[in-house]
Amino acid sequence: METVNPKGTEQLRKIRKVIKKSGIAVLLAVAVPVIAFGSVYNVQEQEQAVVTTLGIPRTVAEPGLHFKIPFVQNVHKVNTTIQGFAVGYDPSDNESKEEDSLMITKDYNFVNVDFFVEYKITDPVKAIYASRDPLIILQNVSRSSIRTVIGSYDVDSVLTNGKNEIQSRVKEMITSKLAEHNVGLTVINVTIQDSEPPTKEVMEAFKAVETAKQGKETAINNANKYRNEKLPEATAQTDQILQEAESAKAKRINEASAEVAKFNAMYEEYVKNPEVTKKRMFYETMEDVLPNMKVIIDGTDQTSTILPLDSFTGGAASEKKENQE
Repeated sequence: METVNPKGTEQLRKIRKVIKKSGIAVLLAVAVPVIAFGSVYNVQEQEQAVVTTLGIPRTVAEPGLHFKIPFVQNVHKVNTTIQGFAVGYDPSDNESKEEDSLMITKDYNFVNVDFFVEYKITDPVKAIYASRDPLIILQNVSRSSIRTVIGSYDVDSVLTNGKNEIQSRVKEMITSKLAEHNVGLTVINVTIQDSEPPTKEVMEAFKAVETAKQGKETAINNANKYRNEKLPEATAQTDQILQEAESAKAKRINEASAEVAKFNAMYEEYVKNPEVTKKRMFYETMEDVLPNMKVIIDGTDQTSTILPLDSFTGGAASEKKENQE
């Protein structure tokens, strides 16, 4: 038969009570700081936070300290600054990655093109919950859009004067596809970092083509300069010729008008006395046609022509001729 010591049992109870109180104190000593620190979170200027309460998310955009309910609310922070990634090369060493950079153009030529895509998180809730990894979706959309756009241009445009248009079209296509996926990201800018043929020989050929184009532009500019210099001079000469022509035209018209007036005056006299006018006109005409002839006119309307008398009169006739001239 066992013997029970009342004093020993009482001591055991005291020890258990002390251990129990000590455990609660330790638990409180650990739990209180954890709960206190777990109730506070900080949002930086370039961040936004998504606070989820029982599965319902909301966005916290104000920077600074905020409070949450531990074990009930979860906080996810996202960077809302402009970020970017490369397509076709490694930004760390600028080495080309042909699996992304090598593309085929509309005229079936190969070309290496490097792009840099800048984006920003505009909807943190969708960026966290709409997909597992929105950045991978954006990268895949960017690669697809770049190849589609490059495939619609010839190699000359890709390497030379079509870069700005290509960048704009790529950005538009990526934006349109992102709107369909709705992952909370927005494309800010798309830039062609470099574009070149895949081989050294082809690269040299395109450099020669580019040099020839620059020579063409120079020749066109020189031709335009020469035209701008000569055109005012030619215009002035044209104006002078037109003015002289107008002056000659006015002179001819005035002379013709005078002749017409003279003729009309003579005709009026002719109508008054046709016979006298006819004879006067005949005499005047004969004086002009036969200046060196002597004509004897009698009253019977008959004429007798006498040869020049130079051979008979000698110097007198010559002197008379000079006086007449």
